[in-house]
Amino acid sequence: MSSVTFPAERRKGATSSTTGTAERPSPLPQHYTTVAATIRAQGLLERARGFYLAVGIVLAVALAGAVTGSILLGESWFQLLIAAALGVIFTQIAFVAHEASHRQILSSGPANDRLGRLLATAGVGMSYAWWMNKHNRHHANPNKIGKDPDIEVDTISFIPEDAAKRRGLLARLTQRQGYFFFPLLTLEGFNLHYRSFAALASRGEVKGRWIEIGSIVARFALYLGVLFAFLPLGMAFAFLGVQMAVFGVYMGASFAPNHKGMPVVPRDVKLDFFSKQVRTSRNIEGGWWASTLMGGLNHQVEHHLFPNMPRPHLARARRIVREYCQTHQVPYTETSLFRSYGIVISYLNTVGLAARDPFECPVIAQLRRS
Repeated sequence: MSSVTFPAERRKGATSSTTGTAERPSPLPQHYTTVAATIRAQGLLERARGFYLAVGIVLAVALAGAVTGSILLGESWFQLLIAAALGVIFTQIAFVAHEASHRQILSSGPANDRLGRLLATAGVGMSYAWWMNKHNRHHANPNKIGKDPDIEVDTISFIPEDAAKRRGLLARLTQRQGYFFFPLLTLEGFNLHYRSFAALASRGEVKGRWIEIGSIVARFALYLGVLFAFLPLGMAFAFLGVQMAVFGVYMGASFAPNHKGMPVVPRDVKLDFFSKQVRTSRNIEGGWWASTLMGGLNHQVEHHLFPNMPRPHLARARRIVREYCQTHQVPYTETSLFRSYGIVISYLNTVGLAARDPFECPVIAQLRRS
């Protein structure tokens, strides 16, 4: 499991071992102020409407092409290629919805929310309100135990204390969970839709609940209605399965490299904004192709420092932030896409070692270790 050394004064109640008084605060908060001033001076927080208009046109043409191709193919198993293409298109639409949620596209917050809600619900079939709640909590405290919902236990355990609670067959699977991570992503599309419906059906306050329910129901009624009306039953289910599998894997493979395997912040540690965003985030190497493939998530450090920065400006911001971090000896992590996947798998397997099966015979356990 990754670890990081934090200044003693950042722990709640920490005192100097020699004087018994709190140590002097670190000057790290000044880092963000300095970098932000440079970013603003170069206009990197200005909107990039032309870029997003072009992206919107490309996605609209791609979606129309997929629908046209499906109509022309008719009852053919080549429809599964269309299904895979739709999985990619829906993921790219989700990327744009994510950017709208961060106020990257339009000038006002409400306008971005309307666009994001439209793309998320009618385009992807997910709850925008649920996503916003979850994702904003992640941005506020990335990789912090008890605060970041993205490291809360699910099928996968992301911290040892959760893995240690596993028992029986689940414990055995958890011990090797890194190897199951990417295969499990084939089900992540279904999981995201399920969690969206669960959030919208909950008793708590949900902003735009009925608008989202109406949009999602209409979207699935149209999509599934056409799918099962014009394709044989088995082919229709296969089409849906492939589309959801590609969507889940693509989404998970784009978000997982960003923080998994990076330092986890203990519950009692408090970090300044600059440190917690830079130290817990990982960038993915690559030029325009990486930004296109990952919807700008390859520049995760810069995205977390300046979440409202439009995608086409992140590459220039990277040069500024990276140089500043190197000058001031602040850890800045960047690696290749496939190397990041290896790190994620290794990290999850390491966490999984905390899982124990209380019913395992001690003799058999000893033989396995010998």
